[in-house]
Amino acid sequence: MMETITRRVSQRQNRALFSWHRQPATAPSNNKVCKFWLAGNCRKKSCRYLHPEVTPAPIKRVLKLNRSSFKESHEPKKPLNVSCKRQNEDSTDEVKRKQNMSSKNEVAQSDPAKIGKNDHSCQAASNATNGHVKSAPRTIICEYWIKDSCVYGDKCKNLHSWCYGDGFSLVAQLQGHKKAITGITLPSGSDKLFSSSKDGTVRAWNCHTGECIGVVDMGVPVECLISEGPWVLAGLTDAIKMNAEFTLSGPAGQVYAMVAVDGLLFAGVNDGSILVWKSNSEATMFEAVAPLKGHTLAVVSLIYGAKRLYSGSMDNTVKVWDLETMQCIHTLSKHSEVVMSVLCWEQFLLSCSLDQTLKVWAATEAGELEVTYEHKEKHGILCLRGMHDPANKPILLSSCNDNTVRLYDLPSFAERGKIFAKQEVRAIEIGPGGLFFSGDGTGLLSVWKCSSDSTATPTEAS
Repeated sequence: MMETITRRVSQRQNRALFSWHRQPATAPSNNKVCKFWLAGNCRKKSCRYLHPEVTPAPIKRVLKLNRSSFKESHEPKKPLNVSCKRQNEDSTDEVKRKQNMSSKNEVAQSDPAKIGKNDHSCQAASNATNGHVKSAPRTIICEYWIKDSCVYGDKCKNLHSWCYGDGFSLVAQLQGHKKAITGITLPSGSDKLFSSSKDGTVRAWNCHTGECIGVVDMGVPVECLISEGPWVLAGLTDAIKMNAEFTLSGPAGQVYAMVAVDGLLFAGVNDGSILVWKSNSEATMFEAVAPLKGHTLAVVSLIYGAKRLYSGSMDNTVKVWDLETMQCIHTLSKHSEVVMSVLCWEQFLLSCSLDQTLKVWAATEAGELEVTYEHKEKHGILCLRGMHDPANKPILLSSCNDNTVRLYDLPSFAERGKIFAKQEVRAIEIGPGGLFFSGDGTGLLSVWKCSSDSTATPTEAS
């Protein structure tokens, strides 16, 4: 009996202790400040932690976080529209009113979270020194929008768009490939666009309707795709397929890059060799000739320009080949990681690498090639392409392994826009009339357009 009485007394004491912890905020159980109140979202009427009477601390904290995020952006801030500015002015008045409150009831009724919401919807934060309201540029894509789950809609502080910038726009997105797109080509004079993928297929698309009008199953992943005259060539493992009808045998391992010029076909393969074929007099078949050897690892990019062949390799070098003698005349070894793409533009050679650098090479009086400019990114660079804008100014397209494609004005390298993708973009191709195409790791083929019908295309890397 005594044990039962003792247990009941103990239970009453515990309940009393629990009830004491649930007392209003005016009698907190300890000296700790409520972290949810600091963030502006404590909803408890009777919180066990402190809710200080003065509110500037949590308000300052919210605004400071927004200001620091804006400082990280190098884009110019744009003025707010009238409706957004009015909302934030109202918020500023509300902040001042709360700062003058001394009553505990008034503090309990205040809602600092409202200020954070205004910052989110209007893309703005108050300046602590002068009280002005400025907008934050939308330069980051909303990850929730990509997943169709963003609840903020048009009021989201991040982009609900696949790009930002001036002078170009998304025309269409073509779906069909199941894995990463590895090559895109638009044969001259054709109304068909071709794309290859690691899913082992080559697809043909109607350029007028965007409809997929043909699928060829190659049986193995396709790593590169080019066109030359009537031929569409796909780089496979141990072979090259021509129009899915003829096979060029000879490659040992995967074919990563191809380029065709003056009746010659060059293919960079896994063992570091560059295989060469020459078209016969009827131009219906290709005959193998002696390969170019010099790289120690796989050749992943090829380009022709100024009567030279340039090759980028996993051995971190770019080699320059004289096609009259079929000999290597220069080895460029300034990159510290894989040279993913090379591009010839007028008298310059551009190369990019996973070492996060893009190098511009030019010939010296002695005939050597030296780096005249180096552009650095925060991520590895995968692919380079070039075109001209409506004013005939050069634009460089550079894809990085942060799932973006950056558009730069040359020679200043001023960023004019950015394209976003769900996964890495390793295939970019330039078309006529200001069109260009990008293919990402999900198999999505996107069609873009500059606002001009007169664009010139420099030589492009394969």
